[in-house]
Amino acid sequence: MCEKVGIKDKKSLSGLKDEETIKIEDYFKELEEKKTPPKPEKEKETLQKRAPVVTIMGHVDHGKTTILDAIRKSRITAQEYGQITQKIGAYKVFLPQGSIVFIDTPGHEAFTAMRARGAKVTDIVVLVVAADEGVKPQTIEAINHAKSANVPIIVAINKIDKPNINPEKIKKELSEYGLIPEEWGGDTIYVNVSGLTGQGLDELLEMILLVGEMMELKADPHKPARGTVIESQLHKSKGPVLTILVQEGTLKIGQVFVAGETWGKVRAMIDDWGKKVEKAEPSTPVEILGSNGVVPPGTKFEVVSSEKEAKQICERIKEEKKKTSASVKKLTLEDLYKELKKGQVKELRIVLKADYIGSIEAIRNAIENIPTEEVKISIIHSGTGPVTESDILLASASNGIVIGFNVSLAPKVDEIAKREGVEIKIYRVIYDLIDEIRKAIEGMLEPEEKETMLGQALVKKVFKFSRNFVVAGCLVVDGKVVRDSKVKIIRDGNIIFEGVLTSLKRFKEPVKEVPANTECGIGIENFTDFKEGDIIQSYTVVKVPRRLK
Repeated sequence: MCEKVGIKDKKSLSGLKDEETIKIEDYFKELEEKKTPPKPEKEKETLQKRAPVVTIMGHVDHGKTTILDAIRKSRITAQEYGQITQKIGAYKVFLPQGSIVFIDTPGHEAFTAMRARGAKVTDIVVLVVAADEGVKPQTIEAINHAKSANVPIIVAINKIDKPNINPEKIKKELSEYGLIPEEWGGDTIYVNVSGLTGQGLDELLEMILLVGEMMELKADPHKPARGTVIESQLHKSKGPVLTILVQEGTLKIGQVFVAGETWGKVRAMIDDWGKKVEKAEPSTPVEILGSNGVVPPGTKFEVVSSEKEAKQICERIKEEKKKTSASVKKLTLEDLYKELKKGQVKELRIVLKADYIGSIEAIRNAIENIPTEEVKISIIHSGTGPVTESDILLASASNGIVIGFNVSLAPKVDEIAKREGVEIKIYRVIYDLIDEIRKAIEGMLEPEEKETMLGQALVKKVFKFSRNFVVAGCLVVDGKVVRDSKVKIIRDGNIIFEGVLTSLKRFKEPVKEVPANTECGIGIENFTDFKEGDIIQSYTVVKVPRRLK
C-alpha cells in the first residue's frame, strides 16, 4: 500500500549536516534526555496522530499560491506582489476527514535551505505543473530537490480549465523524471486541478490525507514543545516575529524558548488567520512574539525550563559556532573515501551543470559506465547554464559536490559555496572530469588484501610447560619467521590453524625475528596442539589499492 501512494520508506534523508548543526542538535537531545526520563510504554501511549505538513513546489507562475488560496477560501493571492509568492507562509486547513498544514515557499531553494540546516519539516510535496506550459526548468529542480529529501510527491496538474490542454502530455514529460502515474504502472499520484474554479481540489486533499495516513504521522503533545522556524522578520512595532511550526509537544503563552543563538519568552501567539491563541499543538504553524532576535529559516526551536537555562544554551551555541565557523568542512572528492570508511557516505552525490544538454548526456553516460558496485554514483540534479545558489543548497543538503562542465558561476555563488562548505569543480575537458571521478571512486573502494610469505619453520620438538603454555621447538627452513606476524599451521598438507605468532625466542631470549637455518622456540596465541612435523608459515597481509577496470 505504501508503494502505491509513492512512499518508498519511512526514513527522511537529509544528507549530512554541518558540524554546528550536529553539535547543537546533540545538545538539545542531551537536554531533552535530562528533562524527560525514559518511559517506553507510557510514551508510546501518549503519541497522537498529527496533520501532514505539505510543501507546494513548482515553476514560477504555475499557480502554487492560487491553489492554496482556493483551498483556504481566502484572498491571499492579491496581496502578493506580481501574483508571485514573495515569502514563506504556513497555513493549517481543517477538513471533515482531518487537517493539513501547507507551507507555501517562494521556491524550492527555501525548502532545501532548511534541509541544509538540518530541519526536516515537510512530509509531502505537492508538485504544481501548469497544464498549458508543462515541465519547466524549475519543475525539474523541484523534483530533484524533493527526491533528494526522500519526500513523497503528489503531482497537481493545474489550469485544467483552460482550452486545448493535454494532461497526458504532462504525465509523459514527468515520467521521464521518474514520476510515473499509477495508471501506467507507477507509484505517483496525479490529480487534475484548477486553482480558479476549484475543480479537483477535493480529490487533491483526499490524496494528501491518504498519503499522510500511510505515513503514520504521530507526535507527543505532552512533551516540551519543539519545532522549526519557518521564517522570521523584524516588525516595526512588534519587534522580532518568528513563524514557528510546532512538531512535538504543545507551545503555550509564557514559555521560555531557544531558537539558534537567540532566546525569548512567548508573549503572544497568532495563528495563520490572524487570531490570538493560547497554545499550539503538533503540526500547528503560529507567529510568536517575544524573541530577542531573528534567526534563519530552518533553525531549531525548543522550549526550556527557565531564562537562565536559555541563556546558557545560547552561550554554548555561540561558542560552538566560533569554533566551527573558523574552518567550515568541505566535502571534497579527496575526502569522500574517508567518510565512506566511517559509514557516513554510501554514495557519491553529484549536482551536474553543463553548457549543453548533449554534454550532460555524454557525462552522464560516461559516469554510469564506471564499473563499481560498492560505491553508488548519484547525479541528484543536472541542468544547463551557470552554477546557481539552488545548486549549492541542494549539494549542501545532500552532502554532495557540484561539478560543472564549460560553465561559469552565477553572482555570489562562490561566496555561498564557501559558507555552505560545498566544493565546486569546473572542467573544460570531459576526460579530466571523468578521470577525477574515477580516482575518487577508487579511493572509496575497499583495498584488496594480499598475503606476503615471510618464511617457514619446521616443528622438531614440542615442549609442554602446562596445559595452556606449549612451545614448539623449530628450525627455520625458509626465509624468516617474525614475532607478531600472522601464521598458518600446516599438517599433512592441510591448514589446521590460523593465528598470530606471539612468542619467539632464541636460547630463552626473546627476539624479533629468526632467519633461515636457525633454531628457535615459537608460541602461538590460542594454540597448543603442536605436533612434530608441523609446518609454521609466517606471513603478513598487505592492503593493495584497487583500480577500476
